[in-house]
Amino acid sequence: MTAVRVPGLPIIEAGQLVSTSPATGAEAGRLPIATAADVQQAVDRARAASEWWVGLGFTGRRQRLLRWRALLAQRIEQLAELVHVEGGKPVADAIVEIVTAIEHIDWAARNARRVLGPRRVRSRLILAEFSGHLEYQPHGVVGVIGPWNYPVFTPVGSAAYALAAGNTVVLKPSEYTPATGQWLVDSFAEVVGEQPVFTAVHGLGDVGAALCRSGVDKIAFTGSTATARKVMAACAESLTPVLIEGGGKDAMIVDSDANLDAAAEACVWGGMTNAGQTCIGIERVYAVDPIFDAFVDKVVAKASRLTVGPEGTDIGPITMPSQVDVIRRHIEAAVSSGGRAVLGGPSAVQPPYVHPTVLVDVPEDSAAIREETFGPTLTINRVRDADEAVARANALSYGLGGSVFGRRRAVSIAGRLRSGMASVNSTLTFAGMSTLPFGGTGDSGFGRIHGEDGLREFGRTKATTRRRARSLLPSMTFERTPADVARLVKAIKVLYGR
Repeated sequence: MTAVRVPGLPIIEAGQLVSTSPATGAEAGRLPIATAADVQQAVDRARAASEWWVGLGFTGRRQRLLRWRALLAQRIEQLAELVHVEGGKPVADAIVEIVTAIEHIDWAARNARRVLGPRRVRSRLILAEFSGHLEYQPHGVVGVIGPWNYPVFTPVGSAAYALAAGNTVVLKPSEYTPATGQWLVDSFAEVVGEQPVFTAVHGLGDVGAALCRSGVDKIAFTGSTATARKVMAACAESLTPVLIEGGGKDAMIVDSDANLDAAAEACVWGGMTNAGQTCIGIERVYAVDPIFDAFVDKVVAKASRLTVGPEGTDIGPITMPSQVDVIRRHIEAAVSSGGRAVLGGPSAVQPPYVHPTVLVDVPEDSAAIREETFGPTLTINRVRDADEAVARANALSYGLGGSVFGRRRAVSIAGRLRSGMASVNSTLTFAGMSTLPFGGTGDSGFGRIHGEDGLREFGRTKATTRRRARSLLPSMTFERTPADVARLVKAIKVLYGR
């Protein structure tokens, strides 16, 4: 008997992972499922290739990565179409995602030597006879476990920085978007064909678990907080270090002196781009009382104009079929607990689509406020002032990103958000800025990708001292004399005793 296919739900046929469109059910790709032995072999091959990749040096790796960047730029439409078919994302959104990934590849390639290369570090007076030297050496093999909602931008944000730092990479794409992950690996092999520097293994959660236990030197994971805990537990068995980007429930604060038109436009984009399936998407909004009603009206007006459907629309299908049930549950819980749907509501859930929904007056203990929804929904609640907004925004265990709209106090308010990132008078923009680190705190994870911190995340700090002269204040030797110790005491009192 042939299994009934649910559009978008990955299935296994004859040892292959079959990926289909959540909108149409059209097949997007078939990839061989990796066994634990296959995963181990991939890691072993990557480790063997590591010496060659490191040997290219920063200059050689930069050249290869820039060629990969150019290839992605030349084929951006092809990759965007695959992302659209496999995940349902509108082509325009897919292009924006790929453009951002290309920018990150370029920055990582061009800046790796400056950030990670060996350099001299100044010594202090007590050890003036020594020079200090610092460099960041590659870990070796990095395992990247990627998500389905941004199948290009997110894994590239780890892989490109890891590769620039001198690591080889084994990617385990989400089982919902394996064809996109394989496309990235295959395109890289076109410019680096000599060795398996960047490879992929495919399958369900057991393949990710096998990667965690395969002896890789670091794991970079992006996904739900629940799965992040499982990844950490598996990696703890071998003390494999991990970089975690978990879930988010990002808040937006709208102060009394905000430009409401700009705030409403950014709010709708931040909450509903990619059908709301964005870890750093705006899910909660706190607007101060004087501007609350006007702001809600503007959000509803803008969100109601968005189109929904499979082709040429603003909002595509929900990629993971089971997420539709979560979105429905959150909307129903919000309404049943006293919230009001000023746009959409329970009837907006029309699988595989969810139409824009704006909820107001939702109790703070509702699932729609406290749990990650991952759909094109917004909750907008009234607050007395910015202080109350900050308190509510910080009340959850998540701490990924956030947004503040206002003039006089916006920057200081953003600084008070318990989050790894924040944007002022915009939403999501920190993700595209390759010079800034990206990551969260609390249940949203730890570690950073992007920027200088993202490069250092994929290097082992190596500190070296080198004697360059005779010690004037010998201390770290059994050859020191009582007079040496006395001079040392005197020097410390002069330097630090006041």
